[in-house]
Amino acid sequence: MKVLFIGGTGNISTPVSEMAVERGVDLYHLNRGNNLPIKGVKSLIADIENTEETRKVLESHEWDVVVNWIAFTPEQVQRDIETFKNKTKQYVFISSASCYEKPPTNPIITESTPLKNPHWQYSRDKIACEDLLVKAFREDNFPMTIVRPSHTYYSVFPLSLGGWTEYNAVDRMKKGLPVVVQGDGTSLWTVTHARDFAKAFLGMMGRKAAIGEAYHITSDEVLTWNQIYEQLAEAAGVKAKIVHITSKNIIDYADQNGFASEEGGLWGDKSHCAIFDNSKIKKLVPEYVATIPYAEGIKETLAWFEADPKRMIINPETTRLLDGLIKKYG
Repeated sequence: MKVLFIGGTGNISTPVSEMAVERGVDLYHLNRGNNLPIKGVKSLIADIENTEETRKVLESHEWDVVVNWIAFTPEQVQRDIETFKNKTKQYVFISSASCYEKPPTNPIITESTPLKNPHWQYSRDKIACEDLLVKAFREDNFPMTIVRPSHTYYSVFPLSLGGWTEYNAVDRMKKGLPVVVQGDGTSLWTVTHARDFAKAFLGMMGRKAAIGEAYHITSDEVLTWNQIYEQLAEAAGVKAKIVHITSKNIIDYADQNGFASEEGGLWGDKSHCAIFDNSKIKKLVPEYVATIPYAEGIKETLAWFEADPKRMIINPETTRLLDGLIKKYG
């Protein structure tokens, strides 16, 4: 199977790329060549935003599957439709589970849950991308598949404040300083290791039954936000000192004090319970089982950060935000 990943060296796509090569996929990456290559992956150098440059690089190729890991707007998706029409048997768009209705009517999320997020522009743009692809499939038979990851981690900390590519929360935990968790920390959330995601994703690629369909791919493990922070602290060899602050107070404080808005990430995502019914992807890929519990997977993520001091980024703005929140509300 000849496959093109647009991007391919990110938090989710790196483990997917590595597993694809292990399974014998003829995998190409299209990117600007700024990241270290993954062993076994063939490289095509072009800026996907430069349409003419990209078409020249791709003109001699046809694909079984094209996956765009870095498309976020309808304009980017429309460009892909025009570029890969009649050039691929399957086009996979990486959407987001944050597109699902916020606040949710039902905490159990299926692919039939409405797509509606009034709080986060990122999610609204992803929804618009999905709408465009559905139209292209219905009217022009464009062979699309939509995949919606939810808080998938490998080289990021899946936290609500002080994490992701930042080391702030871990640094505070190790120094005995408090960290902030929204609400009372008991809302239920799902985090998924990227290698687990990869198993289902690779099983979906190249499947005719997946054309025209949308799938989310997550773990079946459900944790409270308190557990997510506590298990990271345990992996770091310490205990988490958690200060609970309402989402509204976090959002208002950030807005009133010149910080980046927290509305999208909280009201538009992490303030609500997120429990996923994975029946649809398991019907397509019966062998899919998520086997990496967060308590184990986060140890690997922590080790990855600490293997290179350059990865242990302390964002001073995040420090200022957390200290200000704790001083005012803690």
